[in-house]
Amino acid sequence: MRAMTNSSDVSRSTKTIDGRIGKIIDLIELDTKKKGLPVVTKLSQQGADPFKVLISTLLSLRTKDEVTAVATQRLFAIAQTPAEMKGLKEEDIREAIYPVGFYRNKAKTILNLCRELMDRFDSHVPEEIDDLLALPGVGRKTANLVAALGYNKPAICVDTHVHRISNRLGYVRTKTPEETEFALRKKLPKKYWIRYNTLMVSFGRNTCRPVSPLCSLCVVSNYCQKVGVTRCR
Repeated sequence: MRAMTNSSDVSRSTKTIDGRIGKIIDLIELDTKKKGLPVVTKLSQQGADPFKVLISTLLSLRTKDEVTAVATQRLFAIAQTPAEMKGLKEEDIREAIYPVGFYRNKAKTILNLCRELMDRFDSHVPEEIDDLLALPGVGRKTANLVAALGYNKPAICVDTHVHRISNRLGYVRTKTPEETEFALRKKLPKKYWIRYNTLMVSFGRNTCRPVSPLCSLCVVSNYCQKVGVTRCR
């Protein structure tokens, strides 16, 4: 059984993680490359068309990457701009993106989103977070990903993997992904912001899994506080 830690122990260990977060990120990135795992997704690489990043991210919500990739390819094969997308019928979009999660709602959202882009932004995807958040169906995760990968702007995209691992490491102590985003904005050096999400997603799927993480194979196990981990391999 793990011994209980007092407040001073927690404070010291948090400072240790704070000072080593760069080393932790570098080790995870090196291990990811050695294993041949994707550092960034095929759907939205840095510098990609912001509109494609936006649409593919919307399709990816609650959907497996493999399904999203095929659906995105089918959709962009018939329309690649807001104007072209707006010219499609809703049933055409539904057919193209099926079977992504909530494909009916997403088809409707995509049409509404394209109308907004044409009416308010001259068919251009905005690069400011607040403008992105005002678009139909766009939450903080999607907005940050578009800013980071579509415009190469410092932004922190926080999904369940980033939220879980950041807390598990002991780097932040937050209850929700949104709280994690703002905590990371305060303490994570900006040079790591863009790649932090893509690295942690890959790391979270392959090593630092939600249940029974592979701690024996983890390259940063010695740095990790393993907060909330009750069983590992």
